[in-house]
Amino acid sequence: MTGDGPTGDRLHPTPDDAGPVATGAPPQSSAIERAKRLSMVNMLRSLLPLVVIVLLVVGWTAFRQSPDVAPVRPVETASTVQLAASRAGYQLVVPTGLPDGYRPTSARTDAGHAGEGDPVTLQIGYVTPADEFAGFVVTDDRRANALTAVLNGAEEQGTVAIGGQTWTRSTTRRGETALSRETDGVTVVVSGSASEAELETVAGSVRPYSG
Repeated sequence: MTGDGPTGDRLHPTPDDAGPVATGAPPQSSAIERAKRLSMVNMLRSLLPLVVIVLLVVGWTAFRQSPDVAPVRPVETASTVQLAASRAGYQLVVPTGLPDGYRPTSARTDAGHAGEGDPVTLQIGYVTPADEFAGFVVTDDRRANALTAVLNGAEEQGTVAIGGQTWTRSTTRRGETALSRETDGVTVVVSGSASEAELETVAGSVRPYSG
């Protein structure tokens, strides 16, 4: 048999007879790529509100668990009071024996720069049991900033007897209560955001400093 004819032709197939040759997966169309990107963007957009809600919940929980106010750090007042007493030309008076819950948070005096005969001012700030402020000032300087900041522009509302002393009750420009009294050129003031009852407690504790 010579290979002529149909049988011989099939023994040596031509490239056309071999069929398609695999050249790898066809590239994805641009439409498919755009669809994938849009799906990812939509997913991120749908997740964003959920992430925001989670962050808000976590932040609110942390806020509720944290203290509403910073912790009060009482200060030592003895050295400041002693310095004022040593330089003042008058009998210094200070709050003494305050009930528990009244915590001194500041104490300052200008006595360190005072020469003989110069006026001396002492200031002590307290946080009260209700976490409000009560400020105490004693001075023989009517122009002292600590004094004028409270009494300038204040409206007198009458007098009240506290601790055996007559105090003038005033309402300051800030709308707070101020209790004041003056003896022999020395002015004592108790004022602040505390209630009148707490301010009267501080005023009623004022005694001559005994060292």
